[in-house]
Order: sequence, then C-alpha cells, then structure tokens
Amino acid sequence: MQVTRLILASSSPRRRDLLAQIGIIPHAIVSPEIDETPLRDETPRALAARLARAKLAAVPLEDAFIIAADTVVGLGSRVLPKAETEAEARACLLRLAGRRHKVYSAVAVRAPDGRIAARTVATVVAFARIEPAAIEAYLASGEWQGKAGGYAIQGRAAGFVDFLSGSYSGVVGLPLHETLNLLRGLGWRAA
Repeated sequence: MQVTRLILASSSPRRRDLLAQIGIIPHAIVSPEIDETPLRDETPRALAARLARAKLAAVPLEDAFIIAADTVVGLGSRVLPKAETEAEARACLLRLAGRRHKVYSAVAVRAPDGRIAARTVATVVAFARIEPAAIEAYLASGEWQGKAGGYAIQGRAAGFVDFLSGSYSGVVGLPLHETLNLLRGLGWRAA
C-alpha cells in the first residue's frame, strides 16, 4: 500500500506537536506567507476561516494531503492581535482579565485530488481576574510573543483560565478531533 504524503502548512511548532500527539507526523512542513490583516468589519470567526483557506491556497497542489489552520482570539466582534510587542500583549491581557472570550480555530484540508474540507471551531475561555503583578510576570516570560490574544494556554497562561468550553487543542492552535475527521472524510488513512 502506498503511503499518501501529508503536509502541514504552518510555521507553528505547536501545530506539529499537536498532530504528533495523535500519531500524525507530517512528511513536510511549509510556511505559507500570507497577509493576515483583518478585513474591515471582519468577525473573528470569518477571519480564522479565511486565513486557514488562504494558507491552504498558498501551497501548490501536489500528490499529498495538506493541512492549514489559523487561530483567532475574539472579544465580542473584536479581533485581538497576535501580540508582537509587550504593549500589545499587556493590552490583550488587561482586556481579557475577568472576562469570557472566544477562540476560533479554523482548519482547512486539501486532498491530493483537490477536494477541500474545512471547519471552524469556537471555544469559550474565561479568564479569572489577573493581578497586575501576574500580568507583568507573564510578560517577562516572553511566552506571549506571536500568540493570538497575547497568551499561550499551554503554558503559564493556563493559570489565568477559570473556565473552558470547547476544544482545548483548538485554543492551542489546531482542533485535533475536527482535523482528523476532515482528513478521514477526504480519504486519508494513517500508515
């Protein structure tokens, strides 16, 4: 039986690690370069879905299954940034402290024959109130860099989480259950 190749279209080591958790090791990893700027009045859910599909489209069609994903943190209809500066991360954490927000994780899969399947998962996350000293300690860790909403739930920010309803792996960056179902639905089989 010929093994069909699987490519992960992501620069995120977390997505690679998540796939490994369920026994999937990509044959290759590519980092699609796309513009991730939200469109005017674009909702967090729509942004996540659009970016996952754009990453998928940025990878040339070949004889492989390709997985692309994106994760967006939304506070109401507002998109919180992937924090690039300490000031952005601080602003995100101050907005999220003591409140519920949603994390939208979109995944798009393309089969070797060009068929595409996609899904967006919404997870509700509530942060407890966060003391200013705890925010400063988190910022000093550097863990927030490049993370949607300025935090990494799989790290120190787990201590901020008061409640979670939905896909934990989706908040980390890839909803595993949905990804596996999309792959199987398009005919992928583990080696």
